[in-house]
Amino acid sequence: MRGRNQTLYCAAAISAIIASTVSTTSFAQDGAEAPAADIVVTGTRIKRPDLSSNSPQTIVGSDEFKFQGATSVEQVLNRLPQFTADANENVSNGSDGTSKINLRNLGSNRVLTLIDGQRMMPSQAVNLALIPSALIERVDVMSGGASAVYGSDALSGVVNFVLKKDLDGIRVDAQTGFSQHSNNNSSVRAIQSASGYDNAPSSVADGGKQDITIAAGKNFADGRGNITVYGGYRHISPVRQSSRDVSACALQDRESVAGSGNFDQLFCGGSSNTPYGSFIPLSSLSPYKGQTLINNRDGSGTLVPYDSSYAYNTSPDNYLQRSDQRYTAGGFAHFQFSKAAEVYGSFMYMKDQTFSQVAPSAVWFGTAFDVSCNNPYASAAQLSAICGSAAGTDTTAPTNVGYRVVGQPRRDNLRFNDYRYSAGVRGDIGSGFSYDVNYMYSLVKYKETYLNDVNQAKAGLALDAVSVNGVPTCRSVIDGTDPNCIPINVFTPGGVTADQAAYIFGESNTASRNSLGVISGSLSGDLGQMGVILPWAEKGVGIALGVERRRETLNFTADEVAQQNGTLPSDGIIAVTEAFGEIEVPLIENKPFFRSLTINGGLRYSSYDNKQNSTGLKSGYNVWTYKGELSWAPIDDLRVRASYNHAIRAPNVAELFAAQSVGNVNGTDPCAGANPTASFEVCQATGVTQAMYGSIPGCPSDQCSALGGGNVALKPETADTYTLGVVITPKAIRRLSVSVDYYNIKVKDYIGSIAPSLIMGQCASTGDPYYCGLFVRDPRSGQVFGQNSGYIISTTMNTGYLKTSGLDVNADYTFNLGSHGSVNLGLVGTYLIEQVSQPVPGGGSYDCKGLFGYTCGQPTPDWRHVARLSWMAPSDTTVSLSWRYIGGTKLSSLSSNPLLSADQTTVNRKINAYNYFDLSLTQAIDKNFTLRAGVNNMFDKDPPILDSGLLQSFGNGNTYPGVYDSLGRTIFVGFTANF
Repeated sequence: MRGRNQTLYCAAAISAIIASTVSTTSFAQDGAEAPAADIVVTGTRIKRPDLSSNSPQTIVGSDEFKFQGATSVEQVLNRLPQFTADANENVSNGSDGTSKINLRNLGSNRVLTLIDGQRMMPSQAVNLALIPSALIERVDVMSGGASAVYGSDALSGVVNFVLKKDLDGIRVDAQTGFSQHSNNNSSVRAIQSASGYDNAPSSVADGGKQDITIAAGKNFADGRGNITVYGGYRHISPVRQSSRDVSACALQDRESVAGSGNFDQLFCGGSSNTPYGSFIPLSSLSPYKGQTLINNRDGSGTLVPYDSSYAYNTSPDNYLQRSDQRYTAGGFAHFQFSKAAEVYGSFMYMKDQTFSQVAPSAVWFGTAFDVSCNNPYASAAQLSAICGSAAGTDTTAPTNVGYRVVGQPRRDNLRFNDYRYSAGVRGDIGSGFSYDVNYMYSLVKYKETYLNDVNQAKAGLALDAVSVNGVPTCRSVIDGTDPNCIPINVFTPGGVTADQAAYIFGESNTASRNSLGVISGSLSGDLGQMGVILPWAEKGVGIALGVERRRETLNFTADEVAQQNGTLPSDGIIAVTEAFGEIEVPLIENKPFFRSLTINGGLRYSSYDNKQNSTGLKSGYNVWTYKGELSWAPIDDLRVRASYNHAIRAPNVAELFAAQSVGNVNGTDPCAGANPTASFEVCQATGVTQAMYGSIPGCPSDQCSALGGGNVALKPETADTYTLGVVITPKAIRRLSVSVDYYNIKVKDYIGSIAPSLIMGQCASTGDPYYCGLFVRDPRSGQVFGQNSGYIISTTMNTGYLKTSGLDVNADYTFNLGSHGSVNLGLVGTYLIEQVSQPVPGGGSYDCKGLFGYTCGQPTPDWRHVARLSWMAPSDTTVSLSWRYIGGTKLSSLSSNPLLSADQTTVNRKINAYNYFDLSLTQAIDKNFTLRAGVNNMFDKDPPILDSGLLQSFGNGNTYPGVYDSLGRTIFVGFTANF
């Protein structure tokens, strides 16, 4: 469920034609005609008339944002089939609060994001929330590498946001909207009722979004100057998972019937961290060592084996849509003193606050706490189960304790203050040459406060309690370690009082400061004015030369509590000096079979210096990037284009210098439980002893732990990208454009981490010592979960390769209906040929084409498209219908490729193809006022309902909300007024 209408391509492609079709189609392709003035196309720095892209390029017009009722930029782009959803407003648990885009499913860090041709933000801190959608003139999406033109990061392509900067008057754009859904999925509701969980309301209307942007501008000095300023406000209301059938409980499959393909085999799982209080004794004296016990719900003071009837439903409080409040402000100005000198500048500011929310906190399984064997809150039977023969003595026993302190949900308060400004001078210096000297600075100030969380260090002190004159007292009070400690009663269901909870609850704070400074200078020239023209050509050779200096910094801080939870401070600096050149040579023009034949080449040299002041660590490298392109038009109606780019992505500051820490990941330990799925020989290779085997605790709720962080030894990724395509604009069929482009991108030595699920699956199925050696087990329990306990090593490294290839098909056609107006038909589709990963250098590879889940993550269908049918009536009314299609996918772990194997299968063997239909209407009241309204997902189609264990990156609420419409239908109304 995704996409919008990408009425693509062409007969539009550069400003004149884009302008003529913008009311009919919101997407266009670079194409045949161009304005007379020199222009700059995304993907080249050469300026000249009639310039067109030699790489596949989609142009998203401003009207597309109106058709979709979009209040966030990534919403529109994620519906294009070239994109895969990344960080967005529907991700809550683990969200960093940003909005990002992922081109060609190669990762958001491998697409270069620009604003008016300049870098947007520090590469590790890109956040599209900076850009108000009402401010966008168009978005250029160019596929393929472009490092020779722009430097690092442009491996999968470039996304360039061109903003409205020359307003003369006042413009107000405002919109409001909400989601509406009927919860009528009887199968899921029956599952939830069977588990004793509350069903979602039968009908909901929620998730309101309000957005307003006011801009004012003034031309002066006979049009030689302009100043435009703007301010905006956006508010997004949260949506809890309890409000939808799909997400009201965490769905899991029943292993005894897994793989049957029957939907009704899903059940409502939950966490063993419950308000009843659970224990895993780790003492060798305990008769229940390694087993999960829980306080009997009858209050008898006994411990019984844990079963799923005690599970806690973690889903209701989780956000399916985060709350968000954003303020934006800024301005643009330019003034031309003469043709040789025009000064220009811009300023953009964003203040954004968003909350993520998840289930209430707990004393978490994972940390081996020292529980006093004479704890006054515990019964003799409970102490005997935990301490064995040491029960009643003044000793302690290592124990995993899980106790959910029900009350306030955990909330993550994420705040951003982002600044971006630029200033420069440009001009025409004669003889066909122009220059541009610019300075740009971007600063991202980020603060995070994690609220309503149990301080695990304090919980450990509160569990070590003894009786002093009949009063339960922390041992830390007695020895003076913490005079304020209040012991907690985890031995009675619901036994933790408000005073006890107040002691162990707290907040943690982290903050970061990311900056990017860029000084650049370029010279572009048309050598034709100096007589440099090839014999069979009519246009001269074009060139561009330049230098650039970039400096990125990161300073990340964490308070004491955050550091206790494994989040550590880090810092780093990346400085790069670059020189580049580009040349375009028209070879043949206006000859038989050669209406035009042009070649283009580019070269860039980059020298990197990286350092971390806090440790003195340093690294550096020098790299070359280059490109070659060809454009051949045998006739006016047909153009063939091809390109090759050798691109790089240098590791960013966080990848180099981020402190290593342990966090939660989805996974299943193959060596856990009474009957492990892996043999002892395999488990021994992961660190399991004979005494541990058969008694290792499993990861609670399939949440294991992994060690992540930076690596100063990283080197740049390299990518070779190829494109080949045709653009057809037949004169016989006016206003028709069709294009087909092949793309092939291979990223070598890509920077990433090996997915913990892949590590666990491969170790279990193959016993490969490489994978099994990435386990670090807790020496007492053998577990691989919990802070500062066991974990899977998953730090950044230069790994194997990524490869993707496919075909982009685009078409756009507008025809007249006489007195009834005109109709526009548009289509943009992508056929995926391959989506290959090699996670370990020299090892095997796997192809995620047509798959989803576990290792493959979000669905990667063979075919996706968006199509739009728009009718432009003579009454200045536009009615537009969009069809979004997402092809079906299969579960990756059922593939025959052993690298995709996982420890278990699920009932979700496949996701069927999805079709969404969206309708919008715009009505111009007069030249200055336009109303709009629309409904997306008109038929309120449910998203696919999946086992929560499948949801790797960007999964939430038992589905993939960035891919499919998780909230139901959305309705919006808005207007644009000009004064």
